Amino acid sequence: MEASDIIELLKQSSSPAYREGMLRFGIDNSNALGVRIPDLRKLAKVIKIDHSLAQQLWDTNVHEAKLLATMIDDPKLVTGQQIDEWTLSFDSWDICDQACSNLFARTPFAIEKAIEYCNREEEFVKRAGFVIMAAFSVHDKKADDMVFIKFMPIIEREANDERNFVKKAVNWALRQIGKRNGALKQVAIATGERILQQNNKAAKWIANDALRELRSR
Repeated sequence: MEASDIIELLKQSSSPAYREGMLRFGIDNSNALGVRIPDLRKLAKVIKIDHSLAQQLWDTNVHEAKLLATMIDDPKLVTGQQIDEWTLSFDSWDICDQACSNLFARTPFAIEKAIEYCNREEEFVKRAGFVIMAAFSVHDKKADDMVFIKFMPIIEREANDERNFVKKAVNWALRQIGKRNGALKQVAIATGERILQQNNKAAKWIANDALRELRSR
């Protein structure tokens, strides 16, 4: 199956109403067809893993084709350069989140890229760093707790970023790490309490929301 064939299939599953609704969720629909995520996942199961096809789909710049690419690519074949190229082209939070959760967090570069991207200024690149942290904490069941403890100073440091897509990802990372096990829950709560002391609106929101969830578990 070629990328052009898949684009035709996507067009058949498209919904003008859904495409219009994307704007309400802060998603630029200028290159979108209007295909729902569940429909993309169904198609991904039919296509199966295909690294070459994933790159072809990404290169079409069609919104849903790029989302689909993140679902069918092979984490074992993804390079650091590919991660950088895709990440630097992010133009919406949903593509960022799908790429990081479906693909990047499952590659050998997950920890390295999470730390690297959290130091970047571009909004979606920085978001990617924290989404990778959150997703990695869910996907890698064997990772040592020290990996996540080393993430905490970064989360604490960047909690003052007022940008919506960044602060929500920082919060996501803190919550997911804290839900991993009892020991990390206590570390996350302690980090949240320190973040709460920052004289910053974003930091207080991140901390209050995370602490509310972590303390209720």
